[in-house]
Amino acid sequence: MEETIRILKVAPGQPPEETVIPNTLEASQQIVGGYIEVVGLDDDCVLVCNEEGKLLGLPGNRRCGEDIITGTFFVTACDEEGDFCSLSDDQMETFRQQFAEIQTFTQKDIDDAMVFPIWGY
Repeated sequence: MEETIRILKVAPGQPPEETVIPNTLEASQQIVGGYIEVVGLDDDCVLVCNEEGKLLGLPGNRRCGEDIITGTFFVTACDEEGDFCSLSDDQMETFRQQFAEIQTFTQKDIDDAMVFPIWGY
């Protein structure tokens, strides 16, 4: 496992920023401001955000599919064991372009994107 990883950090209202962080749970939690949630992306990469971001009222950041990610998040690569690892140059550029547009959302937009699973038997 890499001791440090090169990630793409995306804060609300800011352009994506390439940065290097320690490859620890604590560093990941510090960036997102709480418990982490990992969302699978293409190209063996994941988006890491605050698990409770919407419930805590964090500001809307970027749309990802049908969802709106709130608060600061980052994108990193994963190895075959599922451990975080550095983004390649190509991955960095792909996600820098994907999240380049600074987006704004109303609270209604965020509420409408909040979907809870329906459990059935």
